[in-house]
Amino acid sequence: MSAPNLVVTGEEHARFLAELEAIGREANAKLVFLIDRAGQQIAGCGELAGVDPTALASLTAGNVAATEGVAALVGESEFTSLYHEGRQESLHVSVVGKRLILLIVFDARSSLGLVRLRADQHRPILEKHLEALLTRKADEPASQEIDDVFSSITEADIDALFG
Repeated sequence: MSAPNLVVTGEEHARFLAELEAIGREANAKLVFLIDRAGQQIAGCGELAGVDPTALASLTAGNVAATEGVAALVGESEFTSLYHEGRQESLHVSVVGKRLILLIVFDARSSLGLVRLRADQHRPILEKHLEALLTRKADEPASQEIDDVFSSITEADIDALFG
């Protein structure tokens, strides 16, 4: 059974983003993404020009899912991190709290060792943010933010959009 979709408030997004920015800065990474297992981007930062974030997020989630299948075939319960080395850029992918995926893209300005170190150092903080998100009651801030957004839309706005 798949986990329900995460509903992230603006405040929660800001906390995740601040952590990703710290990872990127400390690891000299090109870009850092946080993705849910369904392939939806939670937050991202870095050199995003020329990157399709939707495709990157969904393909990364698919990669993690496929790797879980490989792990089962070889008798492992899971592989918690993946590394893909390219000519110009490399990827480090790791699971955060069994619900999220941390993707770090880096080039020659960094190294796998530094990226792994920073991912390992920041994972507990990301897990703490995830736990806070998961324990928040469903009718608390997220639904209030949504209500606030829709309450400000008038019939004139809708007519202008579709008129």
